[in-house]
Amino acid sequence: MCFTLLARPHATVTDVWSSTTEVLEGRSCCMVLLNYLAHKRTESGLVAGITISVPWDALKFSSSMEEPLNWLLFNRHITKSLHQILNRHRKILEKVVDVDYVLKARSIREFDERFTSLMFGYNSCMDYYRDASPGKKLPNTRVPILCLNAADDPFSPQSAFPVSIVQDLPNVALVLTAHGGHIAFLQGFFPLGENYMERLFGQFVHAVFEHPKEIKRACGIKEEQMKD
Repeated sequence: MCFTLLARPHATVTDVWSSTTEVLEGRSCCMVLLNYLAHKRTESGLVAGITISVPWDALKFSSSMEEPLNWLLFNRHITKSLHQILNRHRKILEKVVDVDYVLKARSIREFDERFTSLMFGYNSCMDYYRDASPGKKLPNTRVPILCLNAADDPFSPQSAFPVSIVQDLPNVALVLTAHGGHIAFLQGFFPLGENYMERLFGQFVHAVFEHPKEIKRACGIKEEQMKD
């Protein structure tokens, strides 16, 4: 549901597009990326990160998905997909959870309460949501990070944007747009060409690999902080 760039050290601009050993792409893992960068700090092995439409607060995401229109458009379909994934691995998972009980979940939150939080060893779904939310962990990050979010994204409510936190962080840039939805950011009446998200992504990648010293200086990052 979101897009991330994991940039490893020593890659060149041509490596970005030709070598999967230098740059990894991941989808639906923006929260994981930010939590990883906050946890590892200077030892992440990455030189930069970019997130598109990251849900900053798991609880607010879940609550947004339970609004009538969002439940109709998204929640019930995502929950159905989770059921299908669970069923595909039923023989393995039924050894550790009551699969039939989990399959009775009618929302993402219920599924997380009955399965996800338990599988990751949390005492409650609230504990899981609190730990999964990356917003308040941003001060622990030590690499340049660019985050793009839209105010009309139902997966990441505007009230969850960590604006006040980012204001004090020189290494994190939070770009907010009035429109763009969830990983859309289309432009023009006939949005068939490059969109805003793609253009921003390309510019950031170019800056990271072509102007690393300037990026680090702007972010207040010392050279020794980036060494292994």
